Amino acid sequence: MKLVTIACLPTWAGLLCILAATSCSKTATKTSSTTDSAQSGTTPTNDSTPVSSFAYGSDVSWVTEMEDSGYQFYNNSGAQQNLFTILGGIGINAIRLRVWVNPAGGWCNTADVVNKALSAKAAGMKILIDFHYSDTWADPGDQTVPAAWANETFTQLVATVNNYTQGVLDTLQQNGITPTWVQVGNETNNGMLWPDGEASLNMPQYASLVNAGYNATKTVFPSCKVIVHLANGYDSTDFEWLFDGLKANGASWDIIGMSLYPTAGNYATYDAECQANMQLMQSRYGKQVMVCEVGFAENDPTDAEAFLKDIIAKTRAVGGLGVFYWEPECYNNWQGYGLGAFGSNGQPTAAMNAF
Repeated sequence: MKLVTIACLPTWAGLLCILAATSCSKTATKTSSTTDSAQSGTTPTNDSTPVSSFAYGSDVSWVTEMEDSGYQFYNNSGAQQNLFTILGGIGINAIRLRVWVNPAGGWCNTADVVNKALSAKAAGMKILIDFHYSDTWADPGDQTVPAAWANETFTQLVATVNNYTQGVLDTLQQNGITPTWVQVGNETNNGMLWPDGEASLNMPQYASLVNAGYNATKTVFPSCKVIVHLANGYDSTDFEWLFDGLKANGASWDIIGMSLYPTAGNYATYDAECQANMQLMQSRYGKQVMVCEVGFAENDPTDAEAFLKDIIAKTRAVGGLGVFYWEPECYNNWQGYGLGAFGSNGQPTAAMNAF
């Protein structure tokens, strides 16, 4: 996730992705197996996903940095506790963690991710690893190649993605961590690792990069499910364009992931459109679906709870695998982010009752 609103629609002439970015910073409120497996598979059933197997998730990638800055977290009774314990107590059973290659300050690098993954494992939670393939935020408006990879040829870049992905996952495995899901790229509405993997300019190369991450994941964790993730889960046109392109170019993936960041005024419409898109993705590609990111205004917990209950119910109703809240632990304007779900007292707001 990155705080941008996109209109990523293919033109008939050139299938160019038009990105209308309202912000390029996370510090503002957001407004809005085999390589031919993508062509195979049976359409998942649309029966309601059992509660026991549904991922009631949170992305808490900021937690170690927040703790280092002196932030503490409190349960609904006001007692200070470990964040993972608090989340587990209110129904969260899965944790999503982003991975950056060589980030400034070290936050979200491999070592930091292992640290957080160990905490999630200790809390008995499933884990989703989210590769951004960048040193910083990757999203529909920014897919910057890591500085250390900047001068590589495309052939070298494909090998690097494979080796890097495998290396991070090997490290997790060595620490006793087995992720349930791995996300190959973050909000890749127009591909990743630009310009080489910019989908509107070179879909075949983007597909090759997806396969590099997919194959690396299966090498380390054969049963792990690989996600390709796009923003704006309500925009079926964008999803069809991107996944048609991946399918035509032999890319492999297991799950289609979505982001959804509505407001009080539009969440009912967005939820309905997202549910319809999930059904379309399942029938069109025979793949499972997951809502990998949601967020809502922290200062409106009542509507946030209603939104979350609605999108969780709609996702379960079509057989979706889970819903993850993006950085709910943020409070007191942490890095200017206003879509957390903890109050100024460091306690969960009513929004988290939805889980």
